Amino acid sequence: MGDIDHSPLGREVAYPRHYDATLLYPIPRRLGREAIGVGAPLPFVGLDRWNAYELSWLDARGKPQVATATLRVPADSPHLVESKSLKLYLNSFNASRFADAETVRARIEADLTQAAGAPVTMVFGLPPFEDSVDADSIDGLDIAIDGYDAPDAALLLADLDDVVEETLASALLKSNCPVTGQPDWADVALRYRGPRIDRAGLLRYLVGFRDHAEFHEQCVERIFVDVLARCTPEWLSVEARYTRRGGLDINPWRATAGIAAPTARRTLRQ
Repeated sequence: MGDIDHSPLGREVAYPRHYDATLLYPIPRRLGREAIGVGAPLPFVGLDRWNAYELSWLDARGKPQVATATLRVPADSPHLVESKSLKLYLNSFNASRFADAETVRARIEADLTQAAGAPVTMVFGLPPFEDSVDADSIDGLDIAIDGYDAPDAALLLADLDDVVEETLASALLKSNCPVTGQPDWADVALRYRGPRIDRAGLLRYLVGFRDHAEFHEQCVERIFVDVLARCTPEWLSVEARYTRRGGLDINPWRATAGIAAPTARRTLRQ
């Protein structure tokens, strides 16, 4: 048995005591995009939808207020915001007084817009749960898999003689945070029209992210770029809905131009 005094359990974490916008830590998107050969102009449109479950502040008389929120960050913003920094930033509202909820909303929008370098929007509340899924799950395929270190785009195959329009889904996407090493779990959906994608190859490819370290947004962009290059669909939409960590879940979506954004929904895992 290990020494409890040296265990990370219960170790104090320094949380901000007052509102502090400098806690937000922007990361240039170009760093992850250079690794997959994405430059300007971007080969996709999209957004990152953040669901925030732990938002609180003090009203003008010092009474605590609580809320949830949905944030939308455009995919063409020059920066993404590191999730731990967003968590700390939102917690910095806990002991600070604001005139009303609208003041809080406007403040968060302005600060995130500054950090991301493009207009970020926020609304109070969360998307509803998804009551049905119009997609074919590939998770039940009876296949052997032994590659977990990195996604292998060579596994992505398509039948050029069989053009289809379909949505394929998997709940087996897992990657690791490149900063903390913590696991990130997600449901992913690929909607496309084009040569029929080999489902076994797609599942093996997605499972290949299992020990891969990359931010949520970068994983989805990698999937989009790899499928577009290897399977040559006429159009493609990729959305991942990650499970909650630190009171936040991140839902990146990338698609070919002209494709409408999917309706905001939450999975039961969120």
